[in-house]
Amino acid sequence: MSHDRRLVPAPRADRKEAPPLDEEQRLRDLGYRPELARRMGGFGNFAISFSVISVLSGCMTLYGFGMGTGGPAVMIWGWVGVGFFVLCVGMALAEVTSAYPTSGALYFMADKLGGRRWGWYTGWLNLLGLLGAIAGIDYGAALFTGAFLNLRFGFEPTPGSTMLIFVAILLLHATLNLFGVRLVSVLNTISVWWHLAGVALIVGALWIVPDQHRSPSFVFTEFVNDTGWDNPFYVAAVGLLLAQYTFSGYDASAHLSEETSRASVAAAKGIVRAIWVSWIAGFALLTGLTFAIQDYSGTQDSATGVPPAQIFLDALGTGGSSALLLVVIGAQLFCGNAEVAAASRMVFAFSRDNALPGSALWRRVSTRTRTPVPAVWLSVGVAGLLALPSLYSATAYGAVTAINVIGITPAYAIPVYLRLRAGDRFRRGPWHLGRWSRPVGWVAVGWVAVVTVLFLLPQSSPVTVGTMNYASVALLTVLLLATVWWYVARDAYGTPEPPPADEVRAVPPKDAVPGAADR
Repeated sequence: MSHDRRLVPAPRADRKEAPPLDEEQRLRDLGYRPELARRMGGFGNFAISFSVISVLSGCMTLYGFGMGTGGPAVMIWGWVGVGFFVLCVGMALAEVTSAYPTSGALYFMADKLGGRRWGWYTGWLNLLGLLGAIAGIDYGAALFTGAFLNLRFGFEPTPGSTMLIFVAILLLHATLNLFGVRLVSVLNTISVWWHLAGVALIVGALWIVPDQHRSPSFVFTEFVNDTGWDNPFYVAAVGLLLAQYTFSGYDASAHLSEETSRASVAAAKGIVRAIWVSWIAGFALLTGLTFAIQDYSGTQDSATGVPPAQIFLDALGTGGSSALLLVVIGAQLFCGNAEVAAASRMVFAFSRDNALPGSALWRRVSTRTRTPVPAVWLSVGVAGLLALPSLYSATAYGAVTAINVIGITPAYAIPVYLRLRAGDRFRRGPWHLGRWSRPVGWVAVGWVAVVTVLFLLPQSSPVTVGTMNYASVALLTVLLLATVWWYVARDAYGTPEPPPADEVRAVPPKDAVPGAADR
């Protein structure tokens, strides 16, 4: 990585646009040799972020959590409010992504805008969040698979059996990712339509089939507190985890930049589109589920271990509920596969800059598929370790999802904050917010600061070894590891191998905008 900290002033609005540059050349201008196959189009780039957000994963796996931390009122209105603020974060991040479309994404942006140490810590936070997301998504898929087996075959899910299903899902996703980005792109395209059709099918079935529904006042105003805390504002704040956890992972579009055509525009658009489409689909899904609840306490204590499965069962019977569970499980599998792709590219990029122990191994790319194979295996391996506490603690899954949020969410805001601090020295890409850049950016930074604190707090009372929120422990551990490793590897950080002589091209004219792409 080049560490020239001199930022070029942004072009004036009336200044003539520079001629478009080839994205491969732009990557060289940013200091990297093209190694990955650029086989993903704009829709595929949007699809990977939409698949990672996955309302059929996040909303469904944390629905039971939401039922006890504020209930319907917090789930519905929390989704609306969090969605708005996340859209601000996404737009602000998309603007910086347009200027720096690399697989390193967030940490590369922070490095270029703020310096090496900013990039270093952003990268470690981003990596923690991505690996926590794989653990949360695939463990959620394992829970729903156990619920399906319970409905169809009387299988009794236990922590041990759920962990075995989880490991099998991790291995499936690792294998799929080894075939190359083209297969990942095809699966993500299918995933978009699977999610949209799945939400429509679930909401339609839950609206048409049941004989009775909950009232609008129940769906939009009922407050439920099973946390043990007395303060309703505290409970509502903790309950926002459902929405914030679901609205994460949209940086996947940025991480796949080096495999996307016209990435300086397509990756930015992919981030924003994934958020607003998910915002609409998630609202429909949450309201549809909540209107269809037949027995609230029975749903919370479902023998399936998954409250949405009990909603399906009470409303539709065994056959209908089994069919809808398969729809949800399929969506979760698509989501987890996309997240492994994003996380492995982050591992590859961070290792390319010598930031991880064993970087020489993790940055290796298959000559046949041009896929970072060791990075894929490291991603699923660490995700498996993060979920191990679920064998011993019933509340560990909430902590895993909180690890995802408090790792990845601050990493979203750091490049945005540094871009704001740079002011007119920031040289924006072809996709930008114009005069709305600063107000949207500050809203994004403020929101991230609030939710980062919220999701470090205990989620239930009394606080014991079994109910503690281990997200704070995970955050402190990764920051400590990052600090120790900084003093070991800082001299090597940011010094990728130079490209071969036959790949060196002429530097573009000084008046050209690096990385400009066709609109």
